[in-house]
Amino acid sequence: MNQNLLAQSVESKTPESGSHFAGRVSRTNPVAGLIRIRTDHTSIKFLRYRDRVDVWNESYPDSRCLAYVEGRTNDYLLLRAANYASCVRKVHFTAGSFLHFQSKDMDQTLVTVKELVEVLLKKRLAMETKKERHKRDLEGHVEKVDTVNKRYEILRQKLEIEWNKELAALEEDKAIIFTEFKNSEARLNEIDTKLEAYKIDDHNFKLDRWSLDPALYYKK
Repeated sequence: MNQNLLAQSVESKTPESGSHFAGRVSRTNPVAGLIRIRTDHTSIKFLRYRDRVDVWNESYPDSRCLAYVEGRTNDYLLLRAANYASCVRKVHFTAGSFLHFQSKDMDQTLVTVKELVEVLLKKRLAMETKKERHKRDLEGHVEKVDTVNKRYEILRQKLEIEWNKELAALEEDKAIIFTEFKNSEARLNEIDTKLEAYKIDDHNFKLDRWSLDPALYYKK
């Protein structure tokens, strides 16, 4: 097995980190000088348009060519060789070839990304702490509400007892007043009856009807 085939056979074991990654040539366009690479290296998302990329074949690690990023997707990277004919001679690639790539521009981007990630991790830690505090406050809120409910339930029961006592007292007062009212009414009726029995007429005599009819008496 030659060196190129050996490199391809251990493709899945090739270490990839930072700006160094591996991929397989899926298509070439010699006229346009384009090389389309398929790779599963997630960090290619940090490659930007016109970033410089060194390309080499593992069989010839010292023989590299320069290419520039023209575009990318999640799985594919489109490179434009600075000198396509020279690149083919140095790297010896065709469709299906397994190649290595590295970008100093990507290294600089990764430094910035790592700094940003550190800042975001600190913010996340602070936010996670804040979230946990709020979570404890929310859990404590339920307990506080339960405590308040129990306290006011006791107060409500006491108030209801006092309320019922006051209502009972008012009903008792009403019964007493009603009894006294009836007694007063009975006494009043009794007095009215006696007054009627002992009524004195202010006139010494009663007027007959004839004394009120002018036709029945003479005027002098």
